[in-house]
Amino acid sequence: QVMLVESGGGLVQAGGSLRLSCAASGSTFSSYTMGWFRQAPGKEREFVARIRWSGGATYVADSVKGRFTISRDNAKNTVYLQMNSLKPEDTAVYYCAADPYYTGSYRARYEYWGQGTQVTVSS
Repeated sequence: QVMLVESGGGLVQAGGSLRLSCAASGSTFSSYTMGWFRQAPGKEREFVARIRWSGGATYVADSVKGRFTISRDNAKNTVYLQMNSLKPEDTAVYYCAADPYYTGSYRARYEYWGQGTQVTVSS
């Protein structure tokens, strides 16, 4: 059973940084795509970033490009989202997602999801 556990959320002032972690277990993830999504109150869950576990190819949404970076640590089976220059509009619950076959950004195609971690950016 695949499990994804996010951590690292919290309250930060605008301009600050946070690093989210997603610890993955229950499978061999070498063929997986790992994604980060976020959902603000009253809004749909939106794509933030993704990474191919094998090879490390990444893609980041335009809304966070240049501020957010996705990476992974193979030895720890963990994916990270480094968030810099945070803005109040980045406030959301951030979710980690994984899929063994899909390689894109459409949220409905990801099979496995974590419970989410809250990120709040104050102005």
